[in-house]
Amino acid sequence: MRQHAIFDRLPDQHAQITTLMRDYPAGHNIRWHFHDRDQLVYASRGVMTIRTRVGTWVVPTHRAVWISARVPHAITMSGMVAMRTLYFKPRLARSLPPGCCVVNISPLLRELVLQACRFQFLKMRVPWQKHLVEIILDQLEAIQTVPLQLPHLSDPRAIRVTERLITQPGNRLTLTHLCKSTGASKRTVERIIQKEAGMTLGKWRQQLRLMEAVRLLAEGAKVTHAALDAGYNSPSAFISMFRKTLGTTPAVYFRAAGAHGSN
Repeated sequence: MRQHAIFDRLPDQHAQITTLMRDYPAGHNIRWHFHDRDQLVYASRGVMTIRTRVGTWVVPTHRAVWISARVPHAITMSGMVAMRTLYFKPRLARSLPPGCCVVNISPLLRELVLQACRFQFLKMRVPWQKHLVEIILDQLEAIQTVPLQLPHLSDPRAIRVTERLITQPGNRLTLTHLCKSTGASKRTVERIIQKEAGMTLGKWRQQLRLMEAVRLLAEGAKVTHAALDAGYNSPSAFISMFRKTLGTTPAVYFRAAGAHGSN
């Protein structure tokens, strides 16, 4: 995260929306960069992990990540990824929050994104393009966020604990033992994480495990293996958390994602 971020300047600064269609192999990394436009990065296939200075977001198939203009970020692909991106002229899309968030993509918005990506630029002075831009902006007004993010921390005591969890997501040691082994009490670490991330250490670990399991599934792991490798006590515990977060079971979710193909 200390790497220098490159300014990736987009062509045609007059277009209201610029688009990008790109397919990537599993494990591909897009290095630290930023744009002078807001962007909606949609995965029509595969799973993306987006990192910024303040957090990490996992973007499953048929979800997207909203990244505000000038936010440095890096992207890692899990499984083959079909990325479809819309870059919005500054202050064009005002409904989404600053920073980053993972969002649900409705069937209508999905088709709008894919249609927009058939053209490199969309400009308001072209009537039919203006209409398409306006419909996309209207759909963004009602977009819903998905809780698939992991806030980064700044306090060294909390960082020591969370870095150990990140390098070993399947670690089943108690939080008390983990904190003690890194030289801090669980109470101290809990207080720091609650203050910096707005959640408990247990919730932070829960988010990490869910995101790791989703990433493993995208790479082709079976549900049982993904659940256990990510630290869940049983596949059923993982399926319950997956359903609570994404609204369906892993099997149904990834089967549906595969059926949509990679337009």
